Amino acid sequence: MEKNKAKNNKNNGDKNNQFTKNLLICGDNLKALDDLKKQDVKADLVYLDPPFFSNRHYEVVWGDEAEVRSFKDRWAGGINVYIGWMKERIIKMYDVLKDTGSFYLHCDWHASHYLKVMCDEVFGYHNFRNEIIWHYRKWSAGFRQFQRNHDIIFFYSKLDSKDRIFNIDYMERTESTLKRFGEQKIVSAYSINGKRIPSQVEEKKSKGVPRDDVWDIGRVPPIKQLFPTQKPEALLERIIKASSNKGDIILDPFCGCGTAMVVAQKLERKWIGIDISPTAISLIEKRLGKLGAAKSKDFDTIGMPTTLTELKSLEPFEFQNWIINEMKAKQSKRLVSDMGIDGYYDKTIFTERAGIQVKQSEKVGRNVVDNFETALRRGKYEKGFIVAFSFTRGAHEEVARVKATGLDIKLISVEDLLYGKVKI
Repeated sequence: MEKNKAKNNKNNGDKNNQFTKNLLICGDNLKALDDLKKQDVKADLVYLDPPFFSNRHYEVVWGDEAEVRSFKDRWAGGINVYIGWMKERIIKMYDVLKDTGSFYLHCDWHASHYLKVMCDEVFGYHNFRNEIIWHYRKWSAGFRQFQRNHDIIFFYSKLDSKDRIFNIDYMERTESTLKRFGEQKIVSAYSINGKRIPSQVEEKKSKGVPRDDVWDIGRVPPIKQLFPTQKPEALLERIIKASSNKGDIILDPFCGCGTAMVVAQKLERKWIGIDISPTAISLIEKRLGKLGAAKSKDFDTIGMPTTLTELKSLEPFEFQNWIINEMKAKQSKRLVSDMGIDGYYDKTIFTERAGIQVKQSEKVGRNVVDNFETALRRGKYEKGFIVAFSFTRGAHEEVARVKATGLDIKLISVEDLLYGKVKI
């Protein structure tokens, strides 16, 4: 049965030849994976770095100097709910993976053992290839325990097929090995009639030692991170080079800030990135743009919010991020306690400093304007913008009153911003 599946993989490859443009998909990966399956798209490599079961809320600096973004990493209902949530998605990833494809799941100590058991069920215990240890260094934070300085990457193949791509990588020899054998090829020790024959060397130069499953690769320094759990390009480069060739399709269904997409683009692979966050998708577009991918139209973006209904359904932080991005402003550094200012313009845009407040609601009234006035004066802003779906007559009257005192506040509807009717 497995041999027949491997033969059918050639047909998968023919269908993939029709996949000419990379895809950046904004939306729930459950639906996106179903759509890929309906289109008969098959990935050669699936890499996922999903939200860990860590119950932490992150506040981070994303792209430029003052833009702060937020994402949630909270799972209600405990570990069983989390594993069920993951399994539903991994089954769909299995469906869009080539029979000769490879699957890499990135996780940490919080749920790795549960995830391993679940993946054994989906892929089959016999298709487990490696538990890769990604070792890194960071500031000590342990108390009466050893410092946690590694993540885990589970590596599975869909089938145990001889056609599966695996490009062997080599490590440098240790100092002791170099001292003993130099760079010559080593002939392993063996025995004749029970007598051990020592290792020898051949004249041919060795390629090195095949890569093992413990990888020492530095983390992205926090000051340079675009995303709170951003992975280094070197890590993704090793995975992509090992389990794909040029022209193969790389799928990342939790693409975050898009490191897998960026590396795949550099290595001349095709790619599909999926993320539910419009903020993440916008950032990836910027990263790919710096590689020239946007200018050459190497990818399409689909699923970004384009209607008022879609914007109303966004998570509050995502809605706020979308508004601030559309206004080409900077995000307030305090997302949890922003003191009434969600975003701002510095004097590079206006001659005055301007504050922005975002309300994901209808019929914003006089009290909101009054409170925003207080926040602007406290922050010594000379100008202000309130963005909401609609405003009451009292809000407009309060704006007029405030303007008479020398403080300019402008009310902007989300609809006008969405359809480009606003001139800042």
